[in-house]
Amino acid sequence: MQEMMTADRPPLADGVPDRLYGRRRGHPLRPRQQRLLEETLPRLRLTPAQGADPRAAFDMGDVPVWLEVGFGGGEHTLDQIAAHPEVAYIASEVFENGLCALLTRLVPEGEEASGALPRNLKLWPQDARHLLRALPEGALDRLFLMFPDPWPKARHAKRRFVHPELLPMVARAVKPGGVWRIASDDPTYQAWVRECMGAQRFFILESLAETRPAGWPPTRYEAKALREGRQPLYWEWCRN
Repeated sequence: MQEMMTADRPPLADGVPDRLYGRRRGHPLRPRQQRLLEETLPRLRLTPAQGADPRAAFDMGDVPVWLEVGFGGGEHTLDQIAAHPEVAYIASEVFENGLCALLTRLVPEGEEASGALPRNLKLWPQDARHLLRALPEGALDRLFLMFPDPWPKARHAKRRFVHPELLPMVARAVKPGGVWRIASDDPTYQAWVRECMGAQRFFILESLAETRPAGWPPTRYEAKALREGRQPLYWEWCRN
């Protein structure tokens, strides 16, 4: 499993951190979870080669392509694919327990290798930046970054997905007029988004809200933030 998830990684540019994530696994996997990774994940996995032509991987025709970076427990992903069956949705996550959480909700126990799967969903269980490099220019109609790890320590700031060194790569993959949604409840990350996005020229701020806007599915991270008294912010940016 580890070999499958780390293979085919193209190099990144000088100065870009080698990874954005920390650990790949939390608590030990149960037998059902291991089967999901071994039998179900390969059926949904977007390969690096397919990244060069993502619409062909879905076989849905000329449809919008959306990408979610770091889907956590998968709540946002599952709500989006149910609400938008006409969209080719790529969900990226390296944390194995998060992958299992989503896959558990997709297939009944005992059907890991054969159960029906959504035709409009593909998973990328690797660093999302490698997919961004593989995608054709302007491939994405919409990009989601929902409650990412804030990496609050200064020495880890380079691992944040919102980063000056990564913005040109992100901008290349999002088509003009495409939308980038960012949500965070962490004050350090919120300040970082203001700083980084305020200094770039690729995206124009369309809206900033303190209450989750319509069409933004809830997540467990948002619910936890609200329970603990943190104020989420919701940005929507448009590629110029």
